[in-house]
Amino acid sequence: MVDIIKKKRDGFELSKLEIQSVIDGIMNNQIPDYQISAFLMALYFKKMNEKETAYLTTALLNSGIKIDLSEIEGIKVDKHSTGGVGDKTTLIVAPMVAAAGVPVAKMSGRGLGHTGGTIDKLESITGFSTNLSKDEFIEKVKKYHIALCGQNEELVPAGKKLYALRDVTATVDNLALITSSIMSKKLACGADAIVIDMKFGKGAYMKDLAKARRLGQVMINIGEKMNRQVVVLITAMDQPLGFAVGNALEIKEAIATLQGQGPDDVMELCLELGANMLLLAKKTAGIEQGRVLLRELVKSGAAFNKFKTLIKSQGGELSEIEDTNLLPSSQHQQEYVSKKSGYIVELNALEIGKASVVLGAGRETKESKIDLGAGILLKKKIGDYVHKGENLAILYSEDVVNFKSAETHMNLAYRFANEAPILGSIIYETMR
Repeated sequence: MVDIIKKKRDGFELSKLEIQSVIDGIMNNQIPDYQISAFLMALYFKKMNEKETAYLTTALLNSGIKIDLSEIEGIKVDKHSTGGVGDKTTLIVAPMVAAAGVPVAKMSGRGLGHTGGTIDKLESITGFSTNLSKDEFIEKVKKYHIALCGQNEELVPAGKKLYALRDVTATVDNLALITSSIMSKKLACGADAIVIDMKFGKGAYMKDLAKARRLGQVMINIGEKMNRQVVVLITAMDQPLGFAVGNALEIKEAIATLQGQGPDDVMELCLELGANMLLLAKKTAGIEQGRVLLRELVKSGAAFNKFKTLIKSQGGELSEIEDTNLLPSSQHQQEYVSKKSGYIVELNALEIGKASVVLGAGRETKESKIDLGAGILLKKKIGDYVHKGENLAILYSEDVVNFKSAETHMNLAYRFANEAPILGSIIYETMR
């Protein structure tokens, strides 16, 4: 291990065997944390080329079980988001695509910090369980074309061990480590093709557009090396997606979107992600054809019916889907009013995300308990004109003490101007 650390520290390329030996040593508890930390720091400063990144991805992938979806007919397409605020797209895209006849076998995670997690949102629904065995997961996809489950402890266990040390050694921000972590999990889940929603902006992990593009290209290249098609959409995360931020609140907005009544930005992004998934699955011949098909599935009610099938098949209470007033709600609510008049030119997603965590909607640590009804319902967004004293948002929490701390973040989130800003598309570009 000392030789491997020294070799990377001095900027040399590591062999497949050397990278595999590191992962084997991690899995066998034969390498102490201080040497793994030194290895990570060497990687952080000296980087890995694409060949090394592919070796690392393969080694992580092979550290645990792999789900074989080959018995399910058709091309299996997965979708991954790099995390954001108000991002409820999986709840909408997965049933839309499944309603088109494409199998969606989706493994999702929980939220940590200012970014929400799909599993937490789904657990707002009474009885809904994401704790599926591998066989149950495959069987539900075969029968219903859709299943959503939590991250399995047996999938890419070496990645979990590495991430725990990356988190405490300030080595998270590295293209090779990010790519191998994401791609190994996606490949372990059995996907034939993957659509990556690469968030970019104040509320995203990637703040820099050039860096987001570089990461996207590395993911596409690694996918090619491993015989998988990868499409990357670079999408805006300067302000929250939609109006709802918080678990049950986002379930309500997802349902409204599936019924054709959701926010424009949410629908725009879901149609684009879904259309790319349909294209990769060879269900359609082009993106516009995919958008048209998905709109028809929403209009006919087929997409919402598929969502209901998903909820029922995994033990969820259907009455809460048909009447969203039955979903969890916080005991207290408070209006957040504008301190100024003018056009909203900035609505910082990071500060809104932090405010939602303070209210109880997110976790500050992995052990934190979530208030499923807590969160923020925005009333105005970038481009809207507001008067001083006008309601900008409603804050929800079980504890009124949280409102004051949340307001501190809300105050930092907004910037106003006398002239309306120029609004662009939520989708920056698509990389293939």
